[in-house]
Amino acid sequence: MNVSRIRALRGPNLWSRHTALEAIVTCTEAEIAIDNLPGFEPRVRALFPAIGALRPGGYVGPVSLAHVLESAMLALQANAGCPVTFSRTAGTTDSGVYQTVVEYTEEAVGRLALELAQALVHAALSETSFDLDTALAQLRDLDEDERLGPSTGAIVDAAIARGIPYKRLTKGSLVQFGWGTRQRRIQAAELDGTSAVSESIAQDKDLTKKLLLAAGVPVPNGRPVTDTDDAWAAAQKIGLPVVLKPQDGNQGKGVTVNVVTREQLDAAFHAAAEHGAVMVEKFLPGNDYRLLVVGNKLVAASRREPPQVLGDGLHTVRELVDIINQDPRRGEGHATSLTKIRFDDRHEILLETLAAASSGPRRIYVSRNDSDAFRRELICPTRRSHPAARRSSSHLSPLARSRRSPRAASAHCARRLPYGSPPRWHRSRPAIPARSRQGG
Repeated sequence: MNVSRIRALRGPNLWSRHTALEAIVTCTEAEIAIDNLPGFEPRVRALFPAIGALRPGGYVGPVSLAHVLESAMLALQANAGCPVTFSRTAGTTDSGVYQTVVEYTEEAVGRLALELAQALVHAALSETSFDLDTALAQLRDLDEDERLGPSTGAIVDAAIARGIPYKRLTKGSLVQFGWGTRQRRIQAAELDGTSAVSESIAQDKDLTKKLLLAAGVPVPNGRPVTDTDDAWAAAQKIGLPVVLKPQDGNQGKGVTVNVVTREQLDAAFHAAAEHGAVMVEKFLPGNDYRLLVVGNKLVAASRREPPQVLGDGLHTVRELVDIINQDPRRGEGHATSLTKIRFDDRHEILLETLAAASSGPRRIYVSRNDSDAFRRELICPTRRSHPAARRSSSHLSPLARSRRSPRAASAHCARRLPYGSPPRWHRSRPAIPARSRQGG
């Protein structure tokens, strides 16, 4: 079997509307039908049990190695978490020459899947081994590196649902919507109209707080600090417990909450300092809510719960975290609806909690700042959100738009959508408090 003339079809094409790889596959006379290869199909299924059907639906001719290559390439991507469904192999006018087309979501992942599928077929032909776990891990890692982030991906999905064409301009998050004079561009969750001044403001949490406070938005009390002594002095003045976090950061990186002792503060300061200048703020316990405003209207809300374990009197916290991480919904990065809980002895888990699980049933928060590991529950904004919250978030929308910054209103309404799970609407639980209460 020889594979040649590999082309990336980066838009609607002769075969489908999906992005796909097209390859010319040349088979020898014996490879035109796998029935001529004794024991081949059992071997390939032993190497890759999830390869699926080798004979496409409605196809009545002999199954060639080109068809096996098609099935393997599609199944490898699907088992790596890529949402692909389309593939096709068609014969040409030349005997033993086929056109094989397989959908991809990321071109680099599709090309790697083609290489791995060829390796699988050759391993079955030569009766050698094929490391399936390593192959799937390579595809997952590459897909995580290549795919759009959750914020940009959500915007692109919304455009697709509305029939708006898009084009990814770089390997990063720069995306173009539409064509010609009406085209618009975004990078991550920033618009092409976002000014440099607005971006600079949003990257400085202390300055952002001052501007929000001037607009009448409640913000936590706090200030930037220079060293651990200054941080402890600020914490004493603000009042314990406090939150330490980078002055310019996101996704909970370097954030430590509920700091009550000098030892915890020193460790938290060094963790935040790895990401830049450090701030100390008052910690306000409570639930963490995210509100999404579109067109001056609150359209979605979510409550985020930090990763936690429930002591059973038998396992340590570390063992309970390992058990939770076995949940198939938890993975690495954003490929799954939940990510694995990161266990960081330095500052995310207090040493005294390591033995707490053996004392009986008790809920222990493993980390309050692991943004990706949070469980997000969508709630109905019109039924459960407090009227004051809806009014405040709608009033903040023009403020954020006037600064052209997606983070300008981050103290009260965040731009991040809950990701990866369908909404579950509730009608009977208490309303969301009007003020965001989670410090950090």
